Amino acid sequence: MQVQKGMVVRATAGKEQNGFYLVVALEEGFAFLADGKRRTLAQPKRKNIRHIALTSTIWDLDGLTDREVRRRLHEYAAKGGF
Repeated sequence: MQVQKGMVVRATAGKEQNGFYLVVALEEGFAFLADGKRRTLAQPKRKNIRHIALTSTIWDLDGLTDREVRRRLHEYAAKGGF
């Protein structure tokens, strides 16, 4: 499986370790991640794709707000993620 825009991932390294994030953009070897609070859709975190664990969950990014990202990621983590 390859990383895609809209995919929910878990950070495996760094300050964000074990947190769930949404991939909002991709660049050679890097994913740009947002959580809707500290890392907004307008200012995502650039993270090496080797430092994230992929899930099978993919969301549509059209019309998504930071508030909606926070709510969905919170629910996703509460269900146990993966």
